[in-house]
Amino acid sequence: MSDTAARPGAPAQGLVLIAEDETEIAEILAAYLQRSGLRTRHATDGQQALALHQSLKPDLLLLDVQMPVLDGWKVLSEIRARGETPVIMLTALDQDIDKLMGLRLGADDYVVKPFNAAEVVARVQAVLRRTRSIPAATQVLRVGPFQVDLESHEASVEIDGQRQALALTLTEFKLLACLMRTPQRAFSRAELLESCLPEGDTLERTVDSHVSKLRKKLEAFDIQGVPASVWGVGYRFGVAP
Repeated sequence: MSDTAARPGAPAQGLVLIAEDETEIAEILAAYLQRSGLRTRHATDGQQALALHQSLKPDLLLLDVQMPVLDGWKVLSEIRARGETPVIMLTALDQDIDKLMGLRLGADDYVVKPFNAAEVVARVQAVLRRTRSIPAATQVLRVGPFQVDLESHEASVEIDGQRQALALTLTEFKLLACLMRTPQRAFSRAELLESCLPEGDTLERTVDSHVSKLRKKLEAFDIQGVPASVWGVGYRFGVAP
């Protein structure tokens, strides 16, 4: 494990955790990231990557797929269960099925080895710009009895003065958060498909299936009509803010 600081005099733009068992590759990436003003930490296996992610809370994770102890797919699944830390996959696997798997599990980008380190840095900066464009004030969404914490990836609802956790899948969480951001707006199925469903899902009726499952979970708390159907359009949140 190594610790690379930003170059002297440069502002610290963020912390990147590099999970890569090939030390030479990790060192090259760290050097290029350092020149861009980013700090880095290095994990040599999947278990160490999860431990450092928990303790350091990095701004982004560069994640190799083929690693000792825990592979990148298992690490990515755990990272997504914890929250929304941006993840760029690094792998020698260049098959479309591997790319789709990474995107389905929630990867933000995918780089195939051998790669140009400068290109990786450019992608890191692009993902950081995109994820940091969300104002801090919007990290917790509150509408009616609902509360969604985008940082901790937790959703809850207040029932009789008590806050109850909602056990949602990643897609259900994304649907709920998307609708809560603008609760009065009607979203088309195509919009929800693009924003909330995994890469590779192309059928709009898949949205209906996920909405139905989300409704059933909310109905268990005696909450009816959320999300609300909008005839001929799609869905809106259904609860007045």
